[in-house]
Formats: sequence, structure tokens, C-alpha cells
Amino acid sequence: MSAALGREVWVIPEGYIPPTSHGPAPEMVSHETACLLNTGDEDAQVRITIYHPDREPTGPYRVTVPARRTLHLRLSDLADPEPIPRGADYASVIESDVPIVVQHTRLDSRQAELALLSTMAYAP
Repeated sequence: MSAALGREVWVIPEGYIPPTSHGPAPEMVSHETACLLNTGDEDAQVRITIYHPDREPTGPYRVTVPARRTLHLRLSDLADPEPIPRGADYASVIESDVPIVVQHTRLDSRQAELALLSTMAYAP
């Protein structure tokens, strides 16, 4: 590929990790995922900042997406500097030092009739 696809800044304004799950772990545990695609020739150093309705933002959470690779990052697995609260609204800003593409997915398995939501993040 001659040029990296995507943007350096992405926004996911809607975030919510369901507090309960129905079904076998880890596959059916309710979660949100940021699908990060790096089509470029350089590793992407990614910073994620989480915004809350009732307190100051947390982060940055840091991950690396290797060159010409994808990373499906379960946001519910982020722990440093602190876990994202389950059952609470939040939003995220994802910043990268090289262009990447970001897609947001939520698996809600609070009941047996699970729901899966997926959408592209907003890139200014």
C-alpha cells in the first residue's frame, strides 16, 4: 500500500459496557471493542482518553497497533490507569501518531437474545 489509510484522531461519543452477561466466557461476556486498523508501514502508537458524565477524563490508555495489522481491543479489558466502569455511560477519543481506521462494536449479552452493535467512529 502506498499510503496509510485513516486519520490520527477518532471519536466514539457513545460508550457503555453492560454490567452483566449471559453465556459462556470469554466469548459471550458483554463488552465494547475498538477495532483498530493500521494499513501503514509504521507501528501506530495509540492513546485513548475516556470521558465520563460526572468526573474528569481518565487516561491515556496506551496500545500499539503494529504496521499492516489490526487490533481488536476490548475496552473492558483496559486497566491502566484504571478500568472503565461497567454499567456507566462514557465516550472515548482515540489518537494515533500515524493514520489508522477505527470501528466501534458492542456485544450486549445481558439476556440470551443478545445484541451486537457496530459503527464507524467519527474522524474530524
